[in-house]
This record gives sequence, structure tokens and C-alpha cells, in this order.
Amino acid sequence: MYEMGISLLLSLVMMCSSGGNVSQAEITPWEPSALYTDEEILDAITVTEGYFAKEFQGCTLREITYVGDDHQDEFIEWAEDYEAEEAIVLVSAFDVDASGGDGSLNPNDTYEDWEWVLVRDKDGTWRHVTHGYG
Repeated sequence: MYEMGISLLLSLVMMCSSGGNVSQAEITPWEPSALYTDEEILDAITVTEGYFAKEFQGCTLREITYVGDDHQDEFIEWAEDYEAEEAIVLVSAFDVDASGGDGSLNPNDTYEDWEWVLVRDKDGTWRHVTHGYG
């Protein structure tokens, strides 16, 4: 419970700081997973929202969700690539303002099906390793 409180607090701090806007992000429901608990998936989403809030200035996260267990082969490949025990992939949609974010994104555009890859050691903390179109 204590860790969940800290995680929530960090999310709120990230939402209030400059950077990407995650305050309106909808967490879209996913099919039940045989690989991860809902809490583990939500932890991965929290890490991703924190990264987005810090690194995606001028962008607004609209929705985010777990891609589903049918991507398990992809998870295995990502885990191997980053020398981790587990990987998870999330997918999101976000809007970019007129600034184009950091300049690498199309101004005034919406990105859909944007993937976020996170890895961890068994039962450890998720860490963001890469993102983009798969």
C-alpha cells in the first residue's frame, strides 16, 4: 500500500510539472492477462505516464493501454534485447501542439498506436527502454 501511495504521488507531481500533459489520459480497459496482474500493468502505465510527462513537452496523452498477451513473443524479444527477465508493451494515442514537441514530432498532429516498451527483472520495477511505432 505504501508503494502504491508513493507511485500515485509521483504521478501527481509529474502531472503538475512542465512537460507532457497526462492529466486527461484515459486508461483503456484490456483483456484479462495470464502474464501480468492488473496492478503490474497499472505500474507500467504509471512509469510510462511519468516518462511522457517529463519528456513529451507540448504533447497531451489521450489514452493508453496494455497491448495484450497475444504479443508475448514480442515481450520475450524485448526482454532479451535489454537483458531483462520480463518486458511489457503498452500502446497509446497522444496529440502534439504547434511546437512539434521537441521538434521531432509533427506539429498539430495526433499519434495513434504509439508503443512503449518497459522491462524489469522478475517482480521488480518497470523501466522505460524505448518507444515509437512498432
